[in-house]
This record gives sequence, C-alpha cells and structure tokens, in this order.
Amino acid sequence: MSTPPEQGMASLYRNLETATGKSIDQWCDLARNTGITKHKELVDHIKTHFGLTHGYAHQIALRALTAADAEPVDLVSAQYSGTKASLKPIYDLLVETIGGFGPDVEFSPKKAYVSIRRSRQFAILQPGAGRIDVGLVLKATPNTERLEASGSFNAMMTHRVRVYGANQSTNQSADQIDAELAGWLRAAYDAG
Repeated sequence: MSTPPEQGMASLYRNLETATGKSIDQWCDLARNTGITKHKELVDHIKTHFGLTHGYAHQIALRALTAADAEPVDLVSAQYSGTKASLKPIYDLLVETIGGFGPDVEFSPKKAYVSIRRSRQFAILQPGAGRIDVGLVLKATPNTERLEASGSFNAMMTHRVRVYGANQSTNQSADQIDAELAGWLRAAYDAG
C-alpha cells in the first residue's frame, strides 16, 4: 500500500527535524539567507555546507524557493470564506474537540480540506454546501444512518458524518458535535 504524498512529506519533515534539530521552516530560512535563487545551486550548497542528503536538500530548496515567490495563504480562512463563513464556528468546535484527544494531534490544512493526523491521517474536515463533512477512518465499523460510508467523498476515509450549519432544517450545528460524534472521532484517533 502506498503512502499518500502529504503523509510522506510530513514524515520527511519530521525525520529532518529529528535528524538535525531544525524544522523545515528553519532550514528554509537558512536556504533563503544564502541568496541563491537557482534550485540546483541551492541543493548543491545545502549538501556541501550542511552535509544533508540529496533528498533533504532537494525538498528544502524546493520549498524555500517556492515559498519565497508565493504569497502566504491561510488555507483554513480561504475554505471558510464567502458562503461558507457561517461554518467556521463549527470547524473551530470540531478542532477544539479533536485537539483535546492529545498533544500529538496534527492539523494539516490543504486547499479544500484539513487533514487530521496522529501517526497517520485518521480524519478530515471539509466544508461543503451548508455543512462540514467529517471524514473518518474507522475500519470494521458498521455504517449507521448518521455514520455513512464515505463513498466517493474521499477514498482515504471509510466513513463520513455531515455536520450541518445552523441555517439548515436539521439539528443546530453545535448540538451535532455530541458524544456520539466525539466517540467516533476518538476511535479514529486511537486507531491512528
């Protein structure tokens, strides 16, 4: 089974920090401070001056040069803007609930969703039309009316729970983040 790209990169960054004592952001700052703007030259410099392997040097150079040219984007704010702005308090409550499981919970925003990891991805939060889809990895857990099969929602997830915004005719959104949903999230966390 192959590792998804975002999991592989997160692992590479953790291993880099473990091996060197510096985070990927610290390495990117060092790389930018060289003034080198060509990828190959920067890779060679990092390998020569810091003794890093080609793989680490390549990723540092790639990220440092890309980040230098790009405007920083707050991916979560972008996800919860416009018509989805009313879903942000629901997102915040879900993050607070999940973050309470332990200090090893990692929230990794992507363009369309937020990946939630422990040793591996165990859940995602993805805003939709009037709701947040909570994707879960709960192998061997039977579906219910509320805990539905993920279907085409996300191939990495086994299940999905829809948490609707307050403007829907369903339950109030905060009431939907109840002990049952918290239990499923905790089970996914414990397995992850």
